[in-house]
Amino acid sequence: MGEELTESNSLKLDFTPSNEALSKVDLTDTSVFDDFVFDQLKAANKKYGLGGYLEKRAIYQRAPMFATMGENFRNIHLGVDIWAEAGTEIFSPMDGEVYSIQDNQGFADYGPTIILKHDWEGKEIYSLYGHLSREDLKFLEKGQQVISGELLCHMGPYPENGDWPPHLHFQLMWDMEGNVGDYPGVCSEKEKEHFSKNCPDPNLFLKSKVLD
Repeated sequence: MGEELTESNSLKLDFTPSNEALSKVDLTDTSVFDDFVFDQLKAANKKYGLGGYLEKRAIYQRAPMFATMGENFRNIHLGVDIWAEAGTEIFSPMDGEVYSIQDNQGFADYGPTIILKHDWEGKEIYSLYGHLSREDLKFLEKGQQVISGELLCHMGPYPENGDWPPHLHFQLMWDMEGNVGDYPGVCSEKEKEHFSKNCPDPNLFLKSKVLD
């Protein structure tokens, strides 16, 4: 984010079923959901809202794309979300190259999405950036080199960001498993073991004590 995510500028947010306040929010209305998120940040005088890795979430009831009934219901979040105002700058966390660029349109999807490929400690790893500004996709191409600290993109506004309150979905993957332009950001509980092995904790890169 161009700065460390610390207790002075960041607040951990809870989107689990145990958050009773969440049950009173009309999650299908993005403007209402947006107020719920940013009222918390304003009250705490924080710039960023953080959280979500392997969090069992209650918010996916808002979208049919997640709401398959039974054991296939996808509600385990595989990345870290960084909630902040639309237009917030996002920087490359390390050297790499653009693996794919895609606008994953549709309600509650990723919207504009960038995936980078990196060589990290001798291993290949991928980083995904979802819910971006559509304008950012115009300036990147597959195979383009990026360097650590380079301005990469911006948080997008709704509805172009998949119709979510502005935030970055940041996720790591060891293996893209044949995916290009997209990779699951949410899984079912029966898939958790597989995806948690392939998608390590993004705090490996963020190194925020708020997420410890």
